Amino acid sequence: MIKAPSQGPDLRTLLGLFGPADDVVARAEVIPAHEVPPPYHDLLVHEHHMTVTVEEHHGDLVDVWILERWYSGDFYARKILLALQKTHKVVQFGIVRVDLSVCSPPVREEILGGRTPFGRILIKHNVLRRIEPTAYLRLLPGPEMMQFFGLDRPRSIYGRLARIHYNGEPAVELLEIVAPE
Repeated sequence: MIKAPSQGPDLRTLLGLFGPADDVVARAEVIPAHEVPPPYHDLLVHEHHMTVTVEEHHGDLVDVWILERWYSGDFYARKILLALQKTHKVVQFGIVRVDLSVCSPPVREEILGGRTPFGRILIKHNVLRRIEPTAYLRLLPGPEMMQFFGLDRPRSIYGRLARIHYNGEPAVELLEIVAPE
């Protein structure tokens, strides 16, 4: 695997919070936005919350399924799947790492509660936020990712690394990988 540009979140670091990175992603390459093919381009190349984007694309609300959590001081991370409410089909894998010290107590409480997708929490609490995609990725899934997405063989999947600025502070690092269609 290769690293994302140094100015953004690092793929290997985010994956490594939850065990061997190769179990989730066997190979990854950073690609320019114009090389992200449809329909993944519309799902990834924007400055909006992925929660809203995948809900609009699939015509259904999503639930968050937390697979693992990680804490270190003021930093909290979770490894998640987003699944459609009606069919429970997994539409996204993600890792979010947030500096809880910049979050208001109600936002912090809701994040730690783990019942609501991260983007929906920030929208609900009217947090001033800016989403900054830092890299687009073409990935080959590892065994764990293949299981999440119901794949019987590896094939290219697409994702992005991003940072969320919370009330002007760079407070959140994201890895977001959409399910293949």
